[in-house]
Amino acid sequence: MPNQRDEEADDSPIDLPCLEKLDSPLGSPPTASLSSVMELENCVSNLSLAHEIVVNREFCFKPRSPPLDSLESRVTEIVHQAFWDGLQEQLNSDPPNYNHAVILLQEVKTILQSLLLPRHVRLRSQLDEVLDMALIQQEVDHGALDLHRLAGYIISTMASLCAPVRDPDVRALRDLQNPVDLLREIFRVLRLIKTDMVNFTIQSLRPHLLQQAAQYERAKFQQILDKQPASLDNTTTWLQAAALEEASAIRAQSDSPSPDSQSPVSATAVLNRAYMRLLHWDPQNQKYPETVLMDRARLDALAQRLQMLVLEVSVLLLADSQCGAIVSSLQGFVGKLRQSVTVLLEGSHTREADLRRALLGLGETVLQQVNEALSHAGATLPQENQDLLKGQISDLWKQNHPVRTLIGERVQGFLQAMLKGGPTKRSPELPAPLRHVSAELVELGTAFGRIVHFNRTVFGPFYAPILRKLLFPSGEAETGEDSR
Repeated sequence: MPNQRDEEADDSPIDLPCLEKLDSPLGSPPTASLSSVMELENCVSNLSLAHEIVVNREFCFKPRSPPLDSLESRVTEIVHQAFWDGLQEQLNSDPPNYNHAVILLQEVKTILQSLLLPRHVRLRSQLDEVLDMALIQQEVDHGALDLHRLAGYIISTMASLCAPVRDPDVRALRDLQNPVDLLREIFRVLRLIKTDMVNFTIQSLRPHLLQQAAQYERAKFQQILDKQPASLDNTTTWLQAAALEEASAIRAQSDSPSPDSQSPVSATAVLNRAYMRLLHWDPQNQKYPETVLMDRARLDALAQRLQMLVLEVSVLLLADSQCGAIVSSLQGFVGKLRQSVTVLLEGSHTREADLRRALLGLGETVLQQVNEALSHAGATLPQENQDLLKGQISDLWKQNHPVRTLIGERVQGFLQAMLKGGPTKRSPELPAPLRHVSAELVELGTAFGRIVHFNRTVFGPFYAPILRKLLFPSGEAETGEDSR
């Protein structure tokens, strides 16, 4: 929380500063269509920001900096250096030219004013008095401007407003004597203080957003839908594919081929299957559902982690099948083997060629570790088994590999059971092959379930009519569970 050391302490609640609208366009748009587009973009932006604040507890703003050694970074550095060199040249001239310095002081004043809270009446008045731009201009005209005196006041004001973490940065400003270096560093530290203030505001608003998040997001999405009625087309296709899969699964499990004798398709089961499909998404052949777009990055990250866990368990199962329990029972072997799998497969999920190459190297590493473990136990692995183990691990890149398929089905069953149980229920028991990664799977399932639960809470009213048309096309009443 920012320090307020310059203000009198009282028991009244601290007013929160408003988030600034940066780079807002000036004037009215030339056409109604452009106005509509800008309004829609603003609605989407607000929806995305609110959603990110609610679901991502680590969310915060960071000062933007271009990547090091990039063209943007080099151009930015050159332009900035040219600006500050120009200011240095102006101040070194005889008599000194303070035109740009006055402009910078005005910008500093504006930034400091944006950091003040409504209750900072005395500080605001003092700021207007000391940084009176008309008076400063008069001092410039008479050659009486004292930049160091003004900088001292600015630094003191920054010290009273900044968070404790910025105290060292602010103190360091007092050691700078060159006015150009001093102004340059003042702007850098002010940028950090502004970011701290925005993040403090976000943390303060989060509890209030959590209470109204679902209603807010639902209302914002309805605004988008009103402007673009086709905003549920991909969602409809997504749910339709899940409904067909669920119906096929029910037919496969039924003893009777007659559709009339089969159990009805549940809307909840269709939704759960639809969410599971997001963990195996094919971006080449499918368009992502609009209602889950804001969580796509999180779901993609979970899908990547899920794939790695499936491969880890598959490798452990193959090693165990070829070597017997003697290896897996050795202390520390499973942990060491899992660590090797994680390191060697990292980053190999995006392209099939990368995965094949990584698995080829992993087969060699696993074989080496197995042989070392067996040698400590006074045993050896026959060459035939060594070749078979290496070949089986290398073949895990295939989606239809029997071991990979088996583990994938077990993992999918576990996640589906977690979805059925809901966010407050106890995690289902893991089947034997998955117990080596139990902690990671429960953590992944919990994160996945949290995303699914919030999404269903927000978009349930939009899913319900779609599912009703898919599952009850003739209009008969639904007797099963609703979409939430």
